[in-house]
Amino acid sequence: MRFLLDGETIAIDNADPTGTLLDWLRYRQRRTGSKEGCAEGDCGACTVLLGDVSGDGEGVVWRAVNACILFLPMLHGRALMTVESLAKDGALAPVQRELVERHGSQCGFCTPGFVMSLHAKAIGAVGTVDVLVEDVLSGNLCRCTGYGPIIDAGRALTVEPRDDRVLAARLRALREAPLAIRYDDPLTGTTRQAFAPRTTDELAELYIAHPEARLVAGATDVGLWVTKQMRVIETLIFLGDVADLAGIEESEAGVTFGAGVRYSEAHPALTRLHPELGELIRRIGGTQVRNAGTIGGNIANGSPIGDTPPALIALGATVTLRRGGERRTMPLEAYFIAYGRQDRAPGEFVESLFVPRPAPDAVIAITKLSRRFDSDITAVLGAFALTIRGGIVAEARIAFGGMAGIPARAKACEAALIGAAWNEATVEAAVAALATDFAPLTDVRGSADYRLRVAGNLLRRLWVRQHSPDEPVSVLDPVLATHG
Repeated sequence: MRFLLDGETIAIDNADPTGTLLDWLRYRQRRTGSKEGCAEGDCGACTVLLGDVSGDGEGVVWRAVNACILFLPMLHGRALMTVESLAKDGALAPVQRELVERHGSQCGFCTPGFVMSLHAKAIGAVGTVDVLVEDVLSGNLCRCTGYGPIIDAGRALTVEPRDDRVLAARLRALREAPLAIRYDDPLTGTTRQAFAPRTTDELAELYIAHPEARLVAGATDVGLWVTKQMRVIETLIFLGDVADLAGIEESEAGVTFGAGVRYSEAHPALTRLHPELGELIRRIGGTQVRNAGTIGGNIANGSPIGDTPPALIALGATVTLRRGGERRTMPLEAYFIAYGRQDRAPGEFVESLFVPRPAPDAVIAITKLSRRFDSDITAVLGAFALTIRGGIVAEARIAFGGMAGIPARAKACEAALIGAAWNEATVEAAVAALATDFAPLTDVRGSADYRLRVAGNLLRRLWVRQHSPDEPVSVLDPVLATHG
């Protein structure tokens, strides 16, 4: 595998497919500026910038990512920048200078990560253009509570575009070499192998040949299997180079997303579909997670608390699966069968997702509830898509995450609404029906009682906002107000 570090080619002949970039930086390169604070992509202390050739082939598109859960082979054919890359000949980079002048560092442990996230904004990296500094830093935590000076430093920065034409040419040359790794672990004796196909045809052929392989797009979940659970994954197929999984096609009917489209790339198109979708994407992880995680990965993973599936189900999305040369398309809600089970055969993968364009008069509300606003896992996510004609609920699609072992529709709740007058009595009947739809679990993120109460309150809040837009949420239930 080959990549560029500060413009210099790095060649690694015996890369561990599940070795992390952070470990390589700290233990092999002695670039100890990048810190391990959490090893799960949550704190941002390990933030680095990755560069890919731009769509026109003439420049480099940079994005901030977490090095702690990024597998080293995912760098193949890319450019890397760490905090050590910034200061040149004793002169600080603008972001470093602003942080020094504004006293933006306290204990200093998290500082390199903040530096890299703000440097990403200073060079116009993905997910930072016309974005508030606070949102750019959503994936960086400061345990000294020193956010004020850091945010001030970010606001003082001006965007200075880079001329990366020479770098892009070098990256194009590196990308011509395919990536296939076989690694014999000297400690366990386990043989691990990894592949990086370039097309969906290659991917389909590989996955048929290796149905036991783990498909890895952003590694925002699989990375934790390695860093937290110490799991050994023997065969991996990296999807980052499959160009035809990264397409976005917009039409009057809706938007089709390739499964490899990252959240940060999907954000503009989803916002154009409906602002509530855009706000939901803004709440997924931090900037680094949105720059790595993919639409297809969130679906294929099948998590009951995945953020996008409930909203996409409510909007009537369909998913296309591929196995070899065969494809099949199904409603997204049909893909999820039970906890840990999806309607996907060995060798079959999520290829694309279609999201219909909502009707102009559709009533849509999507709410994520979590203990903190930024970079947190969902307790309950409710998504509502209603059509109301002449004061009657003509159509209703309601889906929740965090209420069952899978993201699922609230069909009894829908039935209580459809054909009934859109009034408070109907809403209360629909809220009562939620107890038929779901029997939530109690866990660290919330009790079963909390989840049922808050799910009902989300529907009540939708009705209140339709009839009293200025009514404060807190009149509904203290539980919703506290956790919203």
